[in-house]
Amino acid sequence: MKNKSKRYVPLVVTVGQVAIFPYYIVWLKEISLTFTLFAWLFAAFSFAAAWGYRVFQSQKNKNNSNIPFIYAGMGFVYIVVGCIKNSFEFLPYAALLLQIILGFLQGYFRAWHIEQKNYRLHAVNHYLIVGVTMIGFSFVKIISPAVFITFFGNVLCVCGFWDYIRNKKAEVI
Repeated sequence: MKNKSKRYVPLVVTVGQVAIFPYYIVWLKEISLTFTLFAWLFAAFSFAAAWGYRVFQSQKNKNNSNIPFIYAGMGFVYIVVGCIKNSFEFLPYAALLLQIILGFLQGYFRAWHIEQKNYRLHAVNHYLIVGVTMIGFSFVKIISPAVFITFFGNVLCVCGFWDYIRNKKAEVI
């Protein structure tokens, strides 16, 4: 059971991120007043992702990566995004902060994930599962992308909690 969790949780996180990202982009475009702001927000995300990737790569002990907290952090960002209403004027500043946090966490996760033994298997399964998931999502009629974003945020928090518990049990044994 322990190996299945270690094998499938990163795959769920990776597939979920790719499947939810179009909804996240729709949300980001809705809160961006101009295409320029949208582009700047994505630039901030990219720079933060590079920073997160670099932080993980510079760690001496890569086994102690605190990945459950990365899952929970990404989940928390998605939950906040799903709960934000477009009614306040400092929303672009909040979005910038969320972009930086999410970018850093995703960059860190990517750097950790490619170090895992199951990464090659995940790469193949990732494309297949994302394709099937996106076809499935195309048949779902939903009022707001925030519903999908919030749901995925909750899934990430559960994955973080599950991975944390699993790691604590492994330390005891």
